[in-house]
Amino acid sequence: MKTSIRIASGQGFWGDMLTAPLQQVSRGPIDYLMMDYLAEVTMSIMQKQKNKNPQFGYARDLVETCAQVAPYLKERGIKMITNGGGVNPFAARDAIIERLRADGVTGLKIGIVTGDDILDRIDDLVAEGHELKHMETGEPISGVQDKLLSANVYLGAFPIVEALRQGADIVITGRTTDTGLTLAPMIHEFGWSADDWDKLSAGTVAGHINECGGQASGGNFLGDWRSIENLDDIGFPIIEASPDGSFVVTKHEGTGGLVSRETVAEQLLYEIGDPQDYITPDCIADFTSIKLEDIGKNRVRVHGVKGRPATPFFKVSASYEDGYSAFGSLTYTAPDALEKAQAADRVLRKRLDTLGLSFDEIRTEYVGYNACYGAMAAEIVPNEVMLRIGVRGQSYASIDRFGKELAPLILTGPPSVTGFAGGRPKPSQVVAYFPALIDKSVIKTSVSIAEI
Repeated sequence: MKTSIRIASGQGFWGDMLTAPLQQVSRGPIDYLMMDYLAEVTMSIMQKQKNKNPQFGYARDLVETCAQVAPYLKERGIKMITNGGGVNPFAARDAIIERLRADGVTGLKIGIVTGDDILDRIDDLVAEGHELKHMETGEPISGVQDKLLSANVYLGAFPIVEALRQGADIVITGRTTDTGLTLAPMIHEFGWSADDWDKLSAGTVAGHINECGGQASGGNFLGDWRSIENLDDIGFPIIEASPDGSFVVTKHEGTGGLVSRETVAEQLLYEIGDPQDYITPDCIADFTSIKLEDIGKNRVRVHGVKGRPATPFFKVSASYEDGYSAFGSLTYTAPDALEKAQAADRVLRKRLDTLGLSFDEIRTEYVGYNACYGAMAAEIVPNEVMLRIGVRGQSYASIDRFGKELAPLILTGPPSVTGFAGGRPKPSQVVAYFPALIDKSVIKTSVSIAEI
């Protein structure tokens, strides 16, 4: 058993810094590189891509990233774990193998974790009595069953552990929890058991710190953000993990950004809900038990984490078609920019009403005045205001006609308008989110290994 391992974050979301993975494997020692690509909406986007082309459905940036880091994986014995397989891990694997072979890279094993995608099983599961009720409304999934675009179970760390046990150098999964990508190497290297709740929770906390990339190392920092140096060369976080569950958050020497008690604490508060009940497939972590300690420049020790047994359920992230939407904007300038924008909104809404168009929702934002804070926005007199208005509904014709009513405001509404470009707003499909729970006993995962 190793006395410590270094797990580096290389991606916080699909679209994150393309240079980060190469930086992590090349600018200092690490043992593992974790790459988090997925969010709820990402899965539905990938499913739509796969429906159009059966070779798509994964984060296609991943192929080039693997090509860049593969020589370091082989030379330095680094292992890479990613959920960038999306809804098509096998296609991701095949594309990566093809690219690496073309580059002359051999001798690496790629492991695939499957079992999270249950879209094709929904009809059978519902017929067997699994209602898959919406976690907030209680509505059974049968109400949207015929409109589903995707349905994926949030798997935990242990299928990844199995892939590592079978010798995988690169592990590609579908919808695995963000935290599981960092937790899995700890379980694998330190031999943690499936019921060692405190250690599993500690690894989960480490995963939560790693999962958003540079957000834990000075990016998007709400504290003294002006003091953060060299954000242009920000170093992504690295977890130095120990067998007892304690770990240190750090980054490579010579990189920009900052790892401090404050940056780590801020990331710990990100998207956690009830801090005493951070529920994952692997455990329930108590974030109120976490102890943080600055122990040196860009080094924060995390310890004392407590946990509880996992629930008998997996979370299911499903998405479905829910009509159409369109958005457009116009910019009004001083004097009286806000008043002009508000008048334009009134004119447009009245025209839409006169036309008898049907919408489920009309939303207006005054960017530069209250788009972020709404009713809590401070009273200011802006020099310019962007009127941004969107509509959502089931009628494609109504949404399409809205797009044709925005441009006429330029010559038939309030004065001093600019910023209209790119043509008329076009209807786009609305993808709605449907979270549910399912008994773990009906979900079976599998691991397959291929060698380059």
